[in-house]
Amino acid sequence: MLTGDDKRSKAMSFQIDINCDMGESFGNYMLGQDAEILNYVSSANIACGFHAGDPLVMAKTVQMAVEKGVAVGAHPSYPDLQGFGRRRMDMTPDEIEAMIIYQIGALDGFVRANGARMTHVKAHGMLYNVAAVEPPVAQAYARAVARYNPELAFVCLATSPMFIEEGQKAGLRVVREAFADRAYNPDGSLVSRRLPGSMITDPGKSVEQVIRLVTQGEIVAHDGTLLKLQADTVCVHGDGPNALAIARTLKERLQQAGIKVAVPVQGQPV
Repeated sequence: MLTGDDKRSKAMSFQIDINCDMGESFGNYMLGQDAEILNYVSSANIACGFHAGDPLVMAKTVQMAVEKGVAVGAHPSYPDLQGFGRRRMDMTPDEIEAMIIYQIGALDGFVRANGARMTHVKAHGMLYNVAAVEPPVAQAYARAVARYNPELAFVCLATSPMFIEEGQKAGLRVVREAFADRAYNPDGSLVSRRLPGSMITDPGKSVEQVIRLVTQGEIVAHDGTLLKLQADTVCVHGDGPNALAIARTLKERLQQAGIKVAVPVQGQPV
């Protein structure tokens, strides 16, 4: 039987990164509570202007993240500003590769201007979802990251072995991602945003999902199916209606449970 000290020691061996998609305001249109959320996350995925964000928003979001010691990554997408990057676009692998490099470079300029170093890249929306199931798109994404900077971490869906493999084949350090605020299908894909219940808006349920993932290596799909998976980072969507409450509650409860909130170890292959 484990003593109280044994249980605390075991819990302290667990670690997870909390990331957030942010910098998604545009001009006079404000979205999310980035300044507040940055107090509760360890990594920020910042929009690069193709689905959201603009130069001023990018500059301000990067500056805030750097000042708060939050790891900064690029969040490239399809060039779909009106659809917020959530519509599929018919693009060749070469086009996808080029547009990702373009967006990484744009954000990296602001990171360098703040005396910091970009740590990772995470595709946004439909680009991420398509890359999780179609090898040519995953390969184009991985090539873009590797060509720009092979030291950048490659963030991909933890439930897609193909996605993970393509990042590894490109020589990148793979960071497997799960979601704190999304419901899962039995096959490991995310429930479509068009369906009710696709977003988890209750901070308590979000915390329950993440703690189960970290400590037991499993997530419960919407139909009760148990999905076994390992993840290095969990995402909170900055545009979600309860994003701030989820991020705050998640960090507080993880720390109370003795689970360390920190970015994945740099240079450590996954």
